[in-house]
Amino acid sequence: MLTALLFLLILSVLVLIHELGHFLVAKKLGIKVEEFGFGFPPKAFSIKKGETEYSINWLPIGGFVKLYGEDEAGAGRLRLPVSSSKYKVSGKKKKILNTQYSIPNTDVRRAFYARSAPQKLAVVVAGVIMNAVLAAVIFYVFLFISNFKTEIPLLGDYTFLGVIQTNKTELVVSSVSKNSPAQKAGLAPLSKIKKINEIQVTDLKQFVAIVNKNKGKEITIVFEDIKTQKETREALVPRVNPPKGEGAMGIGFFGAITAVLDYKTPGQKLLSGIVHPINLMGYNFQILKRLIAVSLQRKTVAPVSEGVAGPVGIYSLVGTIVQIPDVKERILGVLNLAGVLSMSLAVFNILPIPALDGGRLFFIAIEGITGKKVNQRIEGFIHQIGMIVLLTLILLITFKDVSKLFRP
Repeated sequence: MLTALLFLLILSVLVLIHELGHFLVAKKLGIKVEEFGFGFPPKAFSIKKGETEYSINWLPIGGFVKLYGEDEAGAGRLRLPVSSSKYKVSGKKKKILNTQYSIPNTDVRRAFYARSAPQKLAVVVAGVIMNAVLAAVIFYVFLFISNFKTEIPLLGDYTFLGVIQTNKTELVVSSVSKNSPAQKAGLAPLSKIKKINEIQVTDLKQFVAIVNKNKGKEITIVFEDIKTQKETREALVPRVNPPKGEGAMGIGFFGAITAVLDYKTPGQKLLSGIVHPINLMGYNFQILKRLIAVSLQRKTVAPVSEGVAGPVGIYSLVGTIVQIPDVKERILGVLNLAGVLSMSLAVFNILPIPALDGGRLFFIAIEGITGKKVNQRIEGFIHQIGMIVLLTLILLITFKDVSKLFRP
């Protein structure tokens, strides 16, 4: 129940903040807002206040603001043919360039598609800006609680900007042999080896040397569960004559590199809430680039699909965070996830994908450059196709995330 509530709270805040940006700017410019919706239809319930309907929909994976004269013109459902009629829009006379469809004379000044390119751009970009600002606020709180210091698992070489970076290598258990001393002590794959005989473990050679020196003797090992971050201290005896290929303890390792980021100077701390999410997005794009390269090389989408997650994957991640025993670390986990999702939502929405903010910006840019509006029916059709493709992708990713839950 806690996982479900936290998941819905994070998603609701991110979506509502994004759509609130569109809503507030549209209202400020006098554009009529027909509906403010959370989730996607079918509709669960709604209330109408003034000229705007506020709705809650059954698919809680997004949200929308429906502006008057935005999609209806594209669908060709509005009326009153116009050819050269002129109406006042925001105090200026403006010619309606769509020669097939318009909206009633009394409401044309309130229509989104009849507004100038700069005004439409302001409405569309507002949601992205709100998510970026929210991400900055979240990360300022996150870094303040963590004393402006955090760690990020590092895949390959990457240099983070505007921060003091120190890379460290940790030993992570990759496999545990059956009936081995390690298994009896409770070690499992993806456990981090922290200490052995109270000595901080820094690399594989050091660990192997201590184990070999103490074969047949009892040693104390401290390890951490990578999911819950819970540390465990156990005693075990490395085998003198282990089965072939298993080793004295019966575990396999890989070296995990972690980037320790320390926003130390006053200037770094002052800009940390802005710099940190930018660093994270830059790093994520590099990883995505590598995954795409591997997918092309292997001629399979598996690497990319394994590197992305949908609502079910995010829900599962929230469940993992909820299990963290330390309250402070649990709060930091929630803040970090919310900040990453907010910044990701901003970046993803600005991409020129039909049905998203970036897709609408693309058509607004064409209008601003050419001085002519794109045919509303064509634009509306492209956005509808984009929405179908996006929903299909969400379903495919959700299917993949669900299948992960049942894997051994």
